[in-house]
Amino acid sequence: MSEKILKFPDDFKWGAATASYQIEGAFREDGKGLSIWDVFSHIPGRIQEDDTGDVACDHYHRYREDVKNMKKIGLKAYRFSISWPRVIPEGRGKINEAGLDFYDRLVDELLKVDIEPFITLYHWDLPQTLQEKGGWKNRDTVGYFSDYAAVVSHRLGDRVHSWITHNEPWVVSFLGHAFGTHPPGIMDFSTALQVSHHLLLSHAGALEVLKNTGNDKTRVGITLNLSSAHPATDKEEDIKAAKIFDGFINRWFLDPIFKGSYPPDMLDYYKDNVPEILPGDMGVISRKVDFLGVNYYTRHIVKANPEEGILGISFLKPGEAEYTEMGWEVYPEGIYEVLKRVQDDYSPESIYITENGAAFQDRLDKEGKVEDKKRINYLKDHLCHIHKAIGEGVRLKGYFVWSLMDNFEWTYGYSRRFGLIYVDYPTQKRIFKESAIWYKKVIENNGISQ
Repeated sequence: MSEKILKFPDDFKWGAATASYQIEGAFREDGKGLSIWDVFSHIPGRIQEDDTGDVACDHYHRYREDVKNMKKIGLKAYRFSISWPRVIPEGRGKINEAGLDFYDRLVDELLKVDIEPFITLYHWDLPQTLQEKGGWKNRDTVGYFSDYAAVVSHRLGDRVHSWITHNEPWVVSFLGHAFGTHPPGIMDFSTALQVSHHLLLSHAGALEVLKNTGNDKTRVGITLNLSSAHPATDKEEDIKAAKIFDGFINRWFLDPIFKGSYPPDMLDYYKDNVPEILPGDMGVISRKVDFLGVNYYTRHIVKANPEEGILGISFLKPGEAEYTEMGWEVYPEGIYEVLKRVQDDYSPESIYITENGAAFQDRLDKEGKVEDKKRINYLKDHLCHIHKAIGEGVRLKGYFVWSLMDNFEWTYGYSRRFGLIYVDYPTQKRIFKESAIWYKKVIENNGISQ
């Protein structure tokens, strides 16, 4: 009996994703300036095992090998980010040509093997010198970001047509400025909200620059980390708590981009912490995007808990569920819920899943192989729900696995492995996991076997 294959649209883009600080290394080479992650990761106790991204996957020197591996897997697209301080070491002013040259070579290498580059301008590595001037709390940074976008677009825009302004502004805002677990390590909720507003403004500024300096093929979007929020019970207080969490993580960014306003219930909820919004800001922020990038990993089950922080909520973890090494529930139905909700409520022109994946305990066996059946099951189950969403009219155009290869997983250091490719850090040897071979077949079939 022949196996059934769930087919995807003919023009569907199959890709994988990375981020500059997580893979590049070469943190002080060829004129690169320091980023806030360079500084933060060197503070004792901030990162598990005091790991840093100083070397990471050494992609800066090994990018040709990495592109060959992408081609072996059969990727049609590759999403990567540019290190702002590698291009403009001080964040403003003098351009570092050697840094731009690196991305020039990377783009050419990708195009040589017919892999489409998707560039993210900001995946969290703000130049440290700008942080010392107030970072994203300083409205001037909005303008510096536009200048940076122009520099990159002028160099690469003739060959790169798909751009993402920001990756997960929620993380930058709240993990970096409310909870202090990411750089710059600030713990102030009002600062976090002001940062979120400036990030959205800078997204819109960069969007305009990229459109003006690009061509008729240029498409620009933003990537948000979205989650479905489920009330723990049918009690009114838990339903309200789930709505607050939805406002906190989803609507606070979706509404300004697609509706031109912050959610009224969240403005009421945040009260005195609401950011300073100047006349005209919301009109700028709601400039039309060509696509929305969605990063999905898990759902949240939300319970009212007035004693728990500024939001007054806590989270439940079902005992019977499967969890990844990050402690995140495996809940593939959630990717369908998020896609349908975004399509129904915001109707973006098109959507990409720009990150989806899982960390598990990957180990080399005696034969030097990595069997990661849990990851294959995770990806397959999520793709089944994605296929269902497309069948119901969701305008999803592509899917990027997180991640191409194991890398520096932020505050977890090298203790979490998300990659399709196993990285043996002492030797920098790359080894295809079973999931990479499985994904190659998915791409070849343009679908998943049932």
